[in-house]
Amino acid sequence: MNRRHALRHIALISGGLALIPSCDFSQEDILAAYDNLKITSSQKALLGAISDTIIPAGEIKGALDLEVHDFILVMVNDCFTSENQEKFSAGLNAFPDFVQEQSGKKFDALSTKEREQLILNAAKLEGDETEAGKRNGNISYFVNSAKRFTIQGYMASEYIQTEVVPYSLIPGEYNGAVLISDLQKPRVNG
Repeated sequence: MNRRHALRHIALISGGLALIPSCDFSQEDILAAYDNLKITSSQKALLGAISDTIIPAGEIKGALDLEVHDFILVMVNDCFTSENQEKFSAGLNAFPDFVQEQSGKKFDALSTKEREQLILNAAKLEGDETEAGKRNGNISYFVNSAKRFTIQGYMASEYIQTEVVPYSLIPGEYNGAVLISDLQKPRVNG
């Protein structure tokens, strides 16, 4: 009886080994967290670099440090219509080619000033009914959406709301004798 199990396991293992050469491991895996979008890890990294260019780190944390690119993808995945999701994805797919055409380099290899200029140029693109016009319109839609959600996600992050600009749901007590110059941090009241 043990010999039968051993032969069965050997047959399964050899069959599996025979299938391995036919498997294609060259494609990037699509991230499962964003089921409506077909986003790969390299596209997510590109989106992180774009958001970091929009709000870079300095004295305070930047957009990449706060993982705003995850917020962007969640907002697009959950809140956009399927038509807008397709435009966003098409723009994200076309953006690396646009960068290559404009600068001759990949986005990661560019300096900060070159990245900023490329994002500004991409945001100003106008589309029309031609194939190139649709591509330009998708790129512009992608960059403008990414910019809007980068700012929204950054300003709504826990780090900004607790450490940089402390949020107070209820305004503090009124003290008319305090000079404005004596105030430490601004309070944002809801």
